[in-house]
Amino acid sequence: MRDSPALARTPDRPGPGPLPETLLRALDLTIGRRIEGLLAGDHRSSILGTGSELAQVRPYVPGDDVRRIEWNVTARTGETHVRVDLAERVLVTWLALDVSASMSFGTAERRKADVAEGVALALGHLASRRGNRLGLVGFGDGTPHAIPPRQGRAGMLGLLLSLRREPILEGGGATSLGAALGLVSRLARQRSLVAVVSDFRGPRDWRTPLLQLAGGHDVLAVEIRDPREETLPNVGELRLVDPETGRQLRVDTASARLRERFAAAAAAERSEVARELTSLGVAHVVLSTEGDWLRPLAQHLRGRSQVARPHQRPLQGSLRGGGSAPADSPPCANKSRR
Repeated sequence: MRDSPALARTPDRPGPGPLPETLLRALDLTIGRRIEGLLAGDHRSSILGTGSELAQVRPYVPGDDVRRIEWNVTARTGETHVRVDLAERVLVTWLALDVSASMSFGTAERRKADVAEGVALALGHLASRRGNRLGLVGFGDGTPHAIPPRQGRAGMLGLLLSLRREPILEGGGATSLGAALGLVSRLARQRSLVAVVSDFRGPRDWRTPLLQLAGGHDVLAVEIRDPREETLPNVGELRLVDPETGRQLRVDTASARLRERFAAAAAAERSEVARELTSLGVAHVVLSTEGDWLRPLAQHLRGRSQVARPHQRPLQGSLRGGGSAPADSPPCANKSRR
C-alpha cells in the first residue's frame, strides 16, 4: 500500500512513508467483547445464528435443521445432537482523528499529522474490508465533523477526502477532544472499535466522555509525540509557541537547569495522560515522528488480538459470558520555534 496519490507530498509535508502490504496483512483488528450487528461480517457477536464458530452442542429437538447435526457427538452419545454457532456480524470501526494546529508540528522525520495520516490509512485499510464498516470523526479545526460508517472503497474514499484537510497552522483555539468523543458516542449505535488518534494536548475535557465511551465500546488511544516536545536542544534563545492558543514564551535553552526542568515537567505531564487513559480502561499506544511508527502499532494490535481472542469452547454447555483530571498541558509541553 503506497502513499495515497490524493495527498500532495512536499518536504514540509512528507506524509507517513510507505505502508508495507505484508505488515498490514499481519494486523488484525479485533474487539475484546463480542459485538452486536445486523450485517454478515467476520467478527464475533453474542447472538446465536449462522456462522463458523461453535458456541455449543445440544440435543436435537423437532424443527432443528438436520444440516446442523453434529455427527461425531451423536455417534459418541447415541443421541442426536446439533451444533449452535455464533452469528457472524459486521465490525464497525470509528476513527476519531485530530486535525488541530498542534498536529502540524514535527522536528524529526515527519510531522505528527503525517503519522496520524498513516495510522488512519492503516486502520482504515483493515477496518473497511470484508464487509466491515469505517466511520470518521475529525476534530480540532472547529466543530467536530463526522462521516458515517461505510463499507469497502466508500469508507476509504471518505477517509482519504478527510485527510486532504491540512491542520490549520496557528490560532484555531484549544482542541476539544471531549466534544469529538461525545459525538462518537451519539453516532455509534452498536458496540464498535473506536480508535482515537491524537497528541492528547490541550484541555483535559475528555475524561467523562471517554469513560462513557469505553463503557460500551472497545477504545484504542493512539498518542503521537515528537521528540522536541519532551526535550529542549541547547541552541540559545527560543520562542516557545502553543499553536492552538497562540501563547508564547521566550526561554534561554543554554541553561542546563531549564532544560532539565522542561524534560522533567514534560515527562510528568505525559505520564499523567497515560495513567488517566489506563484508569479509564482504554488501551494506549505511543507513536513517534522519529523512526518507524507502523511496526510498534502492528505489535500493539497483534498483542490486543491475542488477549482478546477467547479460548476454544467445549462441545457441550451454554455460551460463556464473554481506569481528578489535571489542568491544561503546562507551557513546557508546547512546541518550540526559533
